[in-house]
Amino acid sequence: MHPATDPGTGAARAAPPSLLYAIKQVELAVRAQLDELLRPSGVTALQYTALTVLDRRTGLTTAELARNSFVTPQAMGDLVTALERRGLIERHHDPTHGRRLLISLTAGGRGVLDGVAEPVRLLEERMVARLSPDERAAFAGYLNVSRAALATR
Repeated sequence: MHPATDPGTGAARAAPPSLLYAIKQVELAVRAQLDELLRPSGVTALQYTALTVLDRRTGLTTAELARNSFVTPQAMGDLVTALERRGLIERHHDPTHGRRLLISLTAGGRGVLDGVAEPVRLLEERMVARLSPDERAAFAGYLNVSRAALATR
């Protein structure tokens, strides 16, 4: 594929980045800033993601938490161990399946989420500050539709 040329000057124009590239750039920018604002709480962005998943859906297995947190089950195993050691989550036996361990947020985990809620909200607000309320709603809708499309194979 050859770069487009500017009709007025004949000079080569850079092609706009692909949508996937733009999404990755947003992800990296958010991740860097999220890491920075989470640093005082002592949790990583991946740990924070897991805590927010458990805040919405309690009683998940490690594999379920991994799927919902976008990491491998092996990586989640280490993450769960670290969070449990810090008292941010707890595991208990599933009353219907005695061998399954279910993970829940503790009061300590809730405290971490509460402590970073405002800075996280401000980061999200900054990300969409140049969008109108209608554009923000549409943007969120497009992201959710895209996520759902990729979740089904």
